[in-house]
Amino acid sequence: MIIVIDTSSLLSLVRYYLPFDKQNILFEFIKTKIETGKIIVLDKVFEECKYTSKGIVVESLDYLKSKKNQVKTTELLPTTKFFNQLENQFINGSVKNRLSNVEFENRKDAFLESADVKLLLYGLSQRNSSEKLIIVSEETAVSNDNKSFKKLPAICHILNLEIITLPKLLELYDGIAVEFK
Repeated sequence: MIIVIDTSSLLSLVRYYLPFDKQNILFEFIKTKIETGKIIVLDKVFEECKYTSKGIVVESLDYLKSKKNQVKTTELLPTTKFFNQLENQFINGSVKNRLSNVEFENRKDAFLESADVKLLLYGLSQRNSSEKLIIVSEETAVSNDNKSFKKLPAICHILNLEIITLPKLLELYDGIAVEFK
């Protein structure tokens, strides 16, 4: 099983889980999974982490700074089919109707450079792999922010990519348990 994790899940890990990890069991577990390539952190996700919540993720998980713990995304390019889906299925129609062609193209270009799109493209590029790929994100499919494009879980559903939250991921791993003493 290969896990590709997004910024929101790394932020949740650092904010809500690691403060209670007094013996660093979860910290070391996640670190090992990242260093062995079982949890993938894309370079675009790392870049996003540097500017989210004052860089708390990069500060707390300093091993992410090592380039060997990041997967490059420069070679992940959208296919013609992906472009068509972007313009027809991934777009929030009500928002698109209010945009000029230039505004839409600008938003589309920005979206194509986002960490979310790189997560999707990485997932699609690994489809024929023998290992199951799961994207981990804390985002919900419900669109409530009036953005031009649908949220990551909604697009994953369209593309038939599996997506789960961090708590669901931790349930999948043996050896991770919460104990209160």
